[in-house]
Amino acid sequence: MHAIFVSAQGGPEVLEYVERPDPTPGDGEVVVDVAASGVNFIDIYHRSGAYPLDLPITIGSEGAGTVAAVGAGVRDVAVGDTVAWANVLGSYAEKAVVPAARLVPVPDGVSAELAAATMLQGMTAHYLTHSTHEVKEGDRVLVHAGAGGMGQLLIQLAKLRGAKVYATVSTDEKEKLAREAGADEVLRYDDFAEALRGTIDVVYDGVGKATFDGSLDALRPRGLMALYGAASGPVPPLDPQTLNKKGSLFLTRPTLVHYIAERAELLQRASDLFGWIAAGELRINISHRYPLADARKAHEDLAGRRTTGKLLLIPASAAGDHTDR
Repeated sequence: MHAIFVSAQGGPEVLEYVERPDPTPGDGEVVVDVAASGVNFIDIYHRSGAYPLDLPITIGSEGAGTVAAVGAGVRDVAVGDTVAWANVLGSYAEKAVVPAARLVPVPDGVSAELAAATMLQGMTAHYLTHSTHEVKEGDRVLVHAGAGGMGQLLIQLAKLRGAKVYATVSTDEKEKLAREAGADEVLRYDDFAEALRGTIDVVYDGVGKATFDGSLDALRPRGLMALYGAASGPVPPLDPQTLNKKGSLFLTRPTLVHYIAERAELLQRASDLFGWIAAGELRINISHRYPLADARKAHEDLAGRRTTGKLLLIPASAAGDHTDR
């Protein structure tokens, strides 16, 4: 099989498209023929060394495909099942080894590509809007980077819960995408804080350094900032007294792994997302598909903010099937 291999952390040039032996499943594991792998900022952090890994390794944390083999002790997954996963390294490959306990079934009506595009960002948007801050009817929600894959999902899920959603973007083209996702108001980064000062119930911020101070200013007293990423760079150290002065604000730095640690919670979040997709209530915007061999290009485009929506890597063994049911 072919896979994207990292033997030294660094820039996109360290992503090597190599041939590797076909894997075999161990106890409790499953081998999946990968239909698509999601591309996410965490992959860039793994590649660059921002999140150090033991090397060499195949990166990629999200995907979907068809079960090809099961190991000893696997009971709930069978060869031929369509499955998806998130937060499992090794997904940038034609075949991935995944613990059976971390797989979710993909229902009829949802293609493997849609499932791959949904898992990591979709479940992140789910826990942010349903658990970190349970969005309620009438809440005023601010979503940064509203045209990105995460932004579009957050807008849609907040609207499903009855919120008024404000989004930030950088261009007219991206404003159109945020409005198509359901944003009620769209602002530019240079004026959002003043326009919204003291009025927002919850801010969902995956941008980080460039928007952090303005996000705090936009919050109402006792509002919540959910800082779930740092696309513009890490936030400098914060004096907790700042939260007091700005209105007894809440600040959290959540991550998906703690919101799907229990299998029941993993299955519930995935089931909700797939149900909304099948019912036409949630739209997944797959904006770019790259051959697996072009992983470097995908990383360059994502880091350079040249993309909107979701990016997928398609193995050569799965190329030609792009049905988004």
